[in-house]
Amino acid sequence: MAKLAGVFNMTHSPFCYMPAERWAAVRASRPVRDDMPVDDPEENMAKAERIKSSFATLRQKMAEVKPDVIVVFGDDQLECFDFKNYPAFAIHVGEEFHGATSAADQAYMGTQRGGDDHPLQAMKGHPALGTALLRGLMRRGFDPAFMMDVPTEEGLGHAIMRPAESLTDYSIPIVSVLVNCYYAPQVTGQRCYELGKAVREIIDEYPDDLRVAVVGSGGLWHTPGMQQAYLDEQFDLTGLRHMQAGNALALAKHFDAYNIPAGDSSQIIAPRGPKSTGMPGPGGPQGGTRETCNWIIAAAVADGSGATLVDYVPVYASPIGAGFAYWEL
Repeated sequence: MAKLAGVFNMTHSPFCYMPAERWAAVRASRPVRDDMPVDDPEENMAKAERIKSSFATLRQKMAEVKPDVIVVFGDDQLECFDFKNYPAFAIHVGEEFHGATSAADQAYMGTQRGGDDHPLQAMKGHPALGTALLRGLMRRGFDPAFMMDVPTEEGLGHAIMRPAESLTDYSIPIVSVLVNCYYAPQVTGQRCYELGKAVREIIDEYPDDLRVAVVGSGGLWHTPGMQQAYLDEQFDLTGLRHMQAGNALALAKHFDAYNIPAGDSSQIIAPRGPKSTGMPGPGGPQGGTRETCNWIIAAAVADGSGATLVDYVPVYASPIGAGFAYWEL
């Protein structure tokens, strides 16, 4: 029988991969709210070192649990899908995939595509476990889409490739589960909690001798590039306390109960266009903060066990709450 070997959550912001010397210039180019603190170069360097150390800790923990396969929950930001057909959940069931590494795209912001200037990294999939997740979720009342291949030029996006880069040497097969976090109306925290619980059941029932790790990729609070962007550290820290207590349902309820303050321009849904549906969201925060749903899924897989918080780094240059955590099971 398969065994859940470990569960991990990690931020995948470009700020985690670009040199700290560039942070101030990016901050200066963004319409950040006036009351956001401004870190000096030394503070930025110190925070970058904390992020680097956090990745090193997670990478070491991943090596210790020796997974045969990793299931990564991350969002697609129009790398694979577009608004002709955009699923709530989609599972890659192919033999292999590819995507761009941060070394290829750390010099620019806002795109994660491959191409001539941004070479692609080849990765192995795990069709058997991917198919088991697909069928198991269908039997449990979910209706995920599936992918047998990925776009030739773009490949899978940074939500999948950053964990592969930061936590592995690219040799471990990955089952990619794409979650609609960005484009309203998105999946709710409650539905993500239910999905994570179902995934745990499927892993526990999988008949082959397989060590499975799970990663939630993205978050925490961030609305990159939006007018009057800010960092709600209290929102993040409250959610992290639920996670440390092993209460994934409380984390999901905390997420869904959030109400966007009146006049908060950083969480406005743009009119319908190439990168926005123009439709209202289901409740809860908007923007990149909704990647917290990937953390909720992972927390639900480990529900009942408390997470170890490696670090929470408020990066005001973005601004983003960069979080790193793992479960020892």
